[in-house]
Amino acid sequence: MEFEEMHIVSIDDNENNLFLIEAICLEMNLSVKSFSEPLEALIYVLKNKIDMIIVDYMMPNLNGLDFIKEFRKHNKIAPIIMITAAGDDERVHREAFESGANDFLSKPVNSTLFKARVINLLTNYKNQILLEDRAKLLEDEVEKATKQLIDREHETLQILGKTAEFKDPETASHVARVSHYSKLLAKEYGLSKEEQDLIFYAAAFHDLGKVGIEDKILLKPGKLDDDEFNVMKNHSQIGYEILRESQSEYLKAGAVIALTHHEKFDGNGYPNGLKGEDIHIYGRIVAIADVFDALTSVRPYKRAWSLDEAVDLLEKEKGRHFDPRIVDIFISNLTEVTKIYNTFQE
Repeated sequence: MEFEEMHIVSIDDNENNLFLIEAICLEMNLSVKSFSEPLEALIYVLKNKIDMIIVDYMMPNLNGLDFIKEFRKHNKIAPIIMITAAGDDERVHREAFESGANDFLSKPVNSTLFKARVINLLTNYKNQILLEDRAKLLEDEVEKATKQLIDREHETLQILGKTAEFKDPETASHVARVSHYSKLLAKEYGLSKEEQDLIFYAAAFHDLGKVGIEDKILLKPGKLDDDEFNVMKNHSQIGYEILRESQSEYLKAGAVIALTHHEKFDGNGYPNGLKGEDIHIYGRIVAIADVFDALTSVRPYKRAWSLDEAVDLLEKEKGRHFDPRIVDIFISNLTEVTKIYNTFQE
């Protein structure tokens, strides 16, 4: 990464939280200057060039919201991440966005999410500076910077998409196949190239919420009982809550997919019992891709179904679990489906 020269400031009245942020930044080869006193930090950031601020919400003398407001009077573009307690309500988030915060992380800070958000924000910020100085850049340099921005955002998405894999027995190959199946269906359904690209990267987050499910349920080798299954259902809402406030179009699409990919066309799905086209098209597409791949994959509690067996199930569930039109599209493209299936194996 080319962020070593960037000037990052971290403010938190809790020394342990400061040490944690410093340790994660050290792993990323980023230098960070820490302050436990927000007034002292404010004086410093108003006098020096700052490339990113990481600030706690609840602090004595000057809280995070007031800190951001004062800083934004002098610097409109440097990215700000606010660290909030899990219980902070939407009012705090709304006011922080209005004050100039770019993103949020909840305590305790998740290292993987922190790295992904920091890389994404610094990349956007760095390229924003380059683009604002476009008069001094040749056209091919701007084009190169834009390509780097896209490539790095995609890299960030791939890193974040791996989060659930550390707990979920499903594999990276499952995520890859679901993403490719989803892009194929989006294309044949008639979605734009931009939306095809969105769903390809966002589909990887369909089960991100499983990071919030306890291991004894998530890793149970046998079938879940009713109580356990009700707990497992919460992963849809958890994934949505993790992703929904992002500024990234990919992550916002991921939030929609996380929330809707277990809804059923006949209204008997979860978490909201949506029916038919009230279910977002991304959710209807990923539902088919996810179930098909789950059926044709080995799990600790089941064998892998044949492709023909899985296709028969899709046919039987047309109009019940799945959107009939999308099932027909899937079946009419079995040659491409089989190619994806064979390409992305363990």
